[in-house]
Amino acid sequence: MTRAEFEKLVSSALRKLPRPFREKMANIAVVVEDWADAETLREMGIEPPDTLYGLYRGVDLTHRDAFYGNVLPDTIHIYQGPIEEDCQDQEEMADLVRDVVSHEVGHYFGLDDDTMEDIEEGS
Repeated sequence: MTRAEFEKLVSSALRKLPRPFREKMANIAVVVEDWADAETLREMGIEPPDTLYGLYRGVDLTHRDAFYGNVLPDTIHIYQGPIEEDCQDQEEMADLVRDVVSHEVGHYFGLDDDTMEDIEEGS
């Protein structure tokens, strides 16, 4: 899949987020990259063959105070390589991209992995 085609999947996933969430997102950039670099994997405690599909970097909304401002945008990194490698077709890839984008946006709103897992399981 070309980068442009993959970026369309990411854009579509962002558009499909519920409106109340989309409207509250500000000062955040979504970046598509090939793979997470070795330093990022080491920082996250991930050793090959494991890898990342996505990563949120920034100060989530629950940790911002009145002095938060004049900062570079937070970033959501979506890694095309591992997503492509783990999917059988474009439909599966679109589903995984949607899940990864939603997960990383959850971090932007201050949700941790355990909370998101509970939500996904319906707990």
